Amino acid sequence: MSEDTVLLTVEDTVATVTLNHPATRNALSLELMRALISTFRELGGRPDVHAIVLAAAGHVFSSGHDLKEVSAADHAGQQEIFDTCSELMLLIQEIPQPVIARVQGVATAAGCQLVATCDLAVASREARFGTPGVRIGLFCSTPMVALSRAVDRKTAMRMLLTGDMLSAEQALARGLVSDVADAAELESAAAALAAQVAQASSATVAIGKRAFYEQIHLPTAEAYARMSTVMADNAGMPDAREGIDAFLTKREPQWQHRQ
Repeated sequence: MSEDTVLLTVEDTVATVTLNHPATRNALSLELMRALISTFRELGGRPDVHAIVLAAAGHVFSSGHDLKEVSAADHAGQQEIFDTCSELMLLIQEIPQPVIARVQGVATAAGCQLVATCDLAVASREARFGTPGVRIGLFCSTPMVALSRAVDRKTAMRMLLTGDMLSAEQALARGLVSDVADAAELESAAAALAAQVAQASSATVAIGKRAFYEQIHLPTAEAYARMSTVMADNAGMPDAREGIDAFLTKREPQWQHRQ
């Protein structure tokens, strides 16, 4: 692979991260995953970036792990591959900026996991999603983590046990993606969604993203107790005070983008 396995551009306050190895159907090799980890870590520390679009070059979003690499590795090497993938998925949800997948073609196995991990996802109407590992004797156990947290259990199990693909419309109905657009409008639809997200106070969005993943699996009473504290802390922030005053005085807020 070349040094440009991952491309990064920043326009205004929106970054676009592009998987750039269409020759392998953007397979998530160790090299590609490490490049993504490095890129997301960099972006996570950039206050000038308020939203991130995760895109892919070519006709396929991502075909999942590089099976040639997995097959050639010994047990320690295989463990490294799957540990690195888990590190990447956790990082995407740990950074303060919302990450929006822009999906064309197919997203299978770890590629489907990548879509399920992102905070939002805009799919082309032609996109398809699947976890077909069971068909080759390698159950999609790590993709299952993200998939089972994005869709209902029966949908997840059916995908995992059969390897059948979901259409974009099915993925939308089941919560795997947040938006569907015509192929010709995919890029503009993802850009518009990212711009809308980036309009808000980045400090407020960062609090909200972190809080969402913190509370989602807590018992209800514990979640309310924890989120009451988070919201009280949020209410004392400069951007919250500015936003409330702007709403009450019917003017546009001037965000400081700081906690």
